Amino acid sequence: MPHQRLKPENFLDEERLVALKNIIPEACADNKINWSTLKDALGGELEDEEKPDEHFGLFWPGKREARKLASRPSKGTLIPVKGEGIKEETTRNIFIEGENLEVLKILRKSYTGRIKMIYIDPPYNTGNDFVYDDDFTEPLNDYLKRTGQIDGEGRPLTTNKKADGRFHSKWLSMMYPRLRLARELLRDDGVIFVSIDDNEVHHLRMMMNEVFGEENFVAELVWKSGRTSASHFTNEHEYIISFAKFKDFFPLFNFRGDENISDRTIKRPSAKNPISIINFPKGIDFEVEDKIFPKQFGESEPVKILKGKLEAKDRKLSNDVTIEAAWAMKDMIESWLNGEEMIDQKGQKVVRFFFKNNGILQYEKEKGTFHPKTIIEGITTKAGTKQINILFGFNCFDFPKPSRLIGKIIEYVCDNENDLILDFFAGSATTAHAVLDLNREDGGNRKFILVQMPEATDEKSEAFKAGYKNIAEIGKERIRRVIKKIESERKEELPGLSDETREQDLGFKVFKLTSSYYKPWENYHGESIEKVQELFEEYQVPLVDKWKEVEDGLFTEILLLEGFPLNSIVTGISEYTKNQIRQVKCSFHENRLLVCLDYKLASETIQSLELADGDTFVCLDTAIDDQAKSRLADKGMIKTI
Repeated sequence: MPHQRLKPENFLDEERLVALKNIIPEACADNKINWSTLKDALGGELEDEEKPDEHFGLFWPGKREARKLASRPSKGTLIPVKGEGIKEETTRNIFIEGENLEVLKILRKSYTGRIKMIYIDPPYNTGNDFVYDDDFTEPLNDYLKRTGQIDGEGRPLTTNKKADGRFHSKWLSMMYPRLRLARELLRDDGVIFVSIDDNEVHHLRMMMNEVFGEENFVAELVWKSGRTSASHFTNEHEYIISFAKFKDFFPLFNFRGDENISDRTIKRPSAKNPISIINFPKGIDFEVEDKIFPKQFGESEPVKILKGKLEAKDRKLSNDVTIEAAWAMKDMIESWLNGEEMIDQKGQKVVRFFFKNNGILQYEKEKGTFHPKTIIEGITTKAGTKQINILFGFNCFDFPKPSRLIGKIIEYVCDNENDLILDFFAGSATTAHAVLDLNREDGGNRKFILVQMPEATDEKSEAFKAGYKNIAEIGKERIRRVIKKIESERKEELPGLSDETREQDLGFKVFKLTSSYYKPWENYHGESIEKVQELFEEYQVPLVDKWKEVEDGLFTEILLLEGFPLNSIVTGISEYTKNQIRQVKCSFHENRLLVCLDYKLASETIQSLELADGDTFVCLDTAIDDQAKSRLADKGMIKTI
């Protein structure tokens, strides 16, 4: 296998160029596009050049720059911030503090085609909302300045006043590159929901037609939010616009209502909910055998559930069975029926059982499809405000979306426990609240990724006075409080269950946006040979001097450059005693990533290193000599920094 140098890359442009080369190879030469050849190849698909340059679409000053901004590679990376999350070693939930355009670019290689659902609630552009004032030349540098991570004065978020001549253009230029990147992250069966109001709903719809394709429009939902503004009419609604990545692949929603779920359940008892009678689905026959039953029933024969009744030795038992026996039955059945389909003698599916995290055994019949209405009623903005006020004890965030609203949408779309939900305008972290609550309710294990810039809170606000200096701090604290609340409720309901038995992921880990650990290359246009030589010598070691201070930062950057997600499973490999080698695995990749950031790779390590087909080993270029590189290259894919 060849030896390669690991370095940041322009993933978007490279991917699109490769696709174009595969379709029209004659139009590409030296990694450049020959426009004349491309026009000839496209032939009749081009507009008539003799006609005026007119076609239907949405145009605004700055659109061309917004397009370029989406394709420009990021100069940043993400670093883990230990201690700000919960159960950081095991959780798969992610909170990222950083400017969302830069973060989306950084996530592209690891998460392209991985996100099932995106929900965002961007600034509404009412004339009083802040708009991300993107610097088209140095967006990361500008972000680091205004968040105090480097010296200098950067431009803050700006209020987009209606008097500004580019009032709509600024908002559109802010949204366009983020939506383009969002589309790339979606799975082929994925979908995006965007909350908006009257000020930009028409522009947003046209822009999403362009980015996602008009044929992939799903719905324009009307949410009766309850927020009112009096003009000629009392305005009490907002919108949620939805587009699929590919509508043909986006399935209809499965019906999940009570009519398809049995109310005949086994439930672990609690002080609030004592249960002494077991009911089972009628018409469902199966039998189980375990040594626990002679103790509970005084019988040594297999116990059957026949047409909803407990039976043993062909004798019907009373339905008044002890709670202990009920829970024993639940544990035993769960070991072989959880989530599995029962098949009858004719090979037909009979029923499917589900054990929710709160101890309920449910079965479901064949599901039909569900077609929710485009008007959402009964969930108001006041509910969202009340919800967060109860969590914090004071009004810490203005007009948050109710978690029930987002939870309802998630429930329509994400019925797979491995589904990943992204919100890159996270605000007070309502989406995380919705995911955690929904998982608790139905036993799912959906994961979230939230992105929020540390926008400063108003110094006069209650949040600022309470110590929350920016919105990201509010979001992280909300997640902590929601998790604490769920854990407290679960202990009340299920006092006998250990943490290992509580399967729900009640944790999250935090990452922050910072500049890359690779030195930025500075072009030199002078004629000094000595200066050129100095530049090459300086870049022989491509990493910035501070990289060893936060080694986990460089490790995370390597992980992302190699396309591994932030919630990958990282473990140390103890058999290599001379060096510290970390192993990275995830469900996205069959292969492993092995990383060693020691200054020197021991000969024992080189000799004993084992790589399977597809595995990659990454180390410092200065840690091994040319002979060692050749030996390692014989073992598999070797990349050096």
